[in-house]
Amino acid sequence: MPFFLYKGKRFCYLWMHKKYLQPYIGIVDGNKIIHPDLIVEKRARMKIMLVDPGKNIPVKKIEQLLKTVLGIYK
Repeated sequence: MPFFLYKGKRFCYLWMHKKYLQPYIGIVDGNKIIHPDLIVEKRARMKIMLVDPGKNIPVKKIEQLLKTVLGIYK
């Protein structure tokens, strides 16, 4: 699985959800932030944000989420 790195640490990744059949953005340290669009699954450290391919990509929400996550690494 390809990860995006920030300062040499795993930051996030893009993948396809097997159950929902939708692409998602996986946040590695998602457990450290609270965001209404993040979903907690079985992984203790990760949270995901589903992206509906039938709708416009929520660019502003994704930007806000990534800025929040970047705050953890600073």
